[in-house]
Amino acid sequence: MKRDRIIQERKKRKLKRSELAETLGISEIYVRKIESGTVKPGRDTILKFESFYKIGQKTLFPDIFLIVNDKKLTKTS
Repeated sequence: MKRDRIIQERKKRKLKRSELAETLGISEIYVRKIESGTVKPGRDTILKFESFYKIGQKTLFPDIFLIVNDKKLTKTS
């Protein structure tokens, strides 16, 4: 799942991935993987994005904070 909001915020600020990575103290490859949704960032990294963009983590990473009810209902006789 691509994280569109993070990409939009970076582009709105006219930042390259490498510039964002340097600012946040993480690798450019990690930024790319976070934006593409192939990795779930750790708590510290989420806080770095939240602090930099001044946007809540649930807005930036909705897929991580999505509540899914995976319980299956079964019929009982």
